[in-house]
Amino acid sequence: MTFNPHEVSITRRKLLTDTGVGFGVVALADIFCSNARPAVDTLPDGQLLPATKPHFPVKAKHVIHIYLNGGMSHVDTFDPKPALRKHAGKMLPVEYAITEAETGAALPSPFEFKKYGESGIEVSEIFPQLGECVDDMAVIRSMYSDSPIHHSAMLLMSCGANRLVRPSLGSWMTYGLGTENENLPAFVAMCPSGYPEGGKRNWRSAVLPGQYHGTYVDSKETEIDKLFKHLRNTNLSLTQQRRQLDLVQRLNGQHLDKRKADDNLEARIQLLEVAYRMQVAASDAFDISQEPKHVLETYGSGVHGRQLLIARRLVERGVRFVQLWHNNGAPWDSHDFIAQKHRRLAAECDRPMAALLEDLKQRSLLDETLVVCGSEFGRTPTVEIPQPGGNSEHGKGRDHNPYGFTVWLAGGGVKGGYVHGATDEFGFRAVENRVHVRDLHATILHLLGLDHKKLSFSYGDDEIRLTGGRGRVIHDLIA
Repeated sequence: MTFNPHEVSITRRKLLTDTGVGFGVVALADIFCSNARPAVDTLPDGQLLPATKPHFPVKAKHVIHIYLNGGMSHVDTFDPKPALRKHAGKMLPVEYAITEAETGAALPSPFEFKKYGESGIEVSEIFPQLGECVDDMAVIRSMYSDSPIHHSAMLLMSCGANRLVRPSLGSWMTYGLGTENENLPAFVAMCPSGYPEGGKRNWRSAVLPGQYHGTYVDSKETEIDKLFKHLRNTNLSLTQQRRQLDLVQRLNGQHLDKRKADDNLEARIQLLEVAYRMQVAASDAFDISQEPKHVLETYGSGVHGRQLLIARRLVERGVRFVQLWHNNGAPWDSHDFIAQKHRRLAAECDRPMAALLEDLKQRSLLDETLVVCGSEFGRTPTVEIPQPGGNSEHGKGRDHNPYGFTVWLAGGGVKGGYVHGATDEFGFRAVENRVHVRDLHATILHLLGLDHKKLSFSYGDDEIRLTGGRGRVIHDLIA
């Protein structure tokens, strides 16, 4: 008897529900995604579409975005302000006041700054090992943003818009460049113990097809089956799952032929294929026990070190964009006890971040991997005034400051040992060669060979872009 799929009494939806295709990730369509571009039919042999060419040739192929969420204080890390010591405890001139919230007297940094490398860039004592890497870094001291609120500022940094539903930077990257590894997601977002402020909106695909959505990984977990829930089917072999998936994909393909362009169905077809392949590929990529002892010791045993090492292993395997958050929530949000909190937080990531840069360099991966590190905004150079009813005995801390902060980049074709722009003498506002978040995004896309004005997606009557077409490339940062 010849099998005729059109005579099957079971619907495609019911077949997917009943069989599960051998792995539970089908129910989690927003996390396991392939990232080939454009999203069209899979090829006859089941292979996904390859990487696409950039708008122009460049060195960089991958991005590792280290997000120190919560608002790292630039005046305590990468932007020394000796004038604060001269005015310690005094109110600063009114022209430096921030109008959104009342601030107190000047609060000098409790940390010393030291010049590092041949470039002599000054870095805080809380980042001694990262300071040794400054000759590979471009430090932007003149960043500014639009919002002093964590949620909206994080969305602006992640998605280019703080209110509208817009695709994330990682989604745009994979939409523009596709994937170099068809067995792993092209966009991975790691955050230990849950979500940051704004949740999974920070790695969403939004109006872009679903296959460009980031894959969330809870990086506090060390076991593969906990990093990826329902990754494996213990009841069926890979061969049996392959046969089952082939049947479902044939039905999907027939359904797609009838519907022609259907972004959601196209995304599901590719999602199912990558989810099947990840059963083997994820175990390999995320298993850091395969690394030599000296490499593990260099990154350290903490969560941040582990996820940075995983990030290197992912880009080594062709993953396009890796975003990793220091922790859930907003850990760098030091409204009080900033000396103690920033020292502890820096100690958790100083050694691992330096290890990442050195590791990439030794493996000849730094030139093709752009590393970006920063927060959604900075912090005030003045002490925060306790709110009514608050504890006035709290230690000295700083409030949110979107008007001036620091982001650093390394590798990927950026100019090492370079400082771009400046804030005013106290660190309140960016005043020299100012760089908006949209400018940073335009520059990141440019370093990956993508023109931010040409990279667009038609959504209804609108032409959507990461920068809204308003960003500008900071060419001084480029080697």
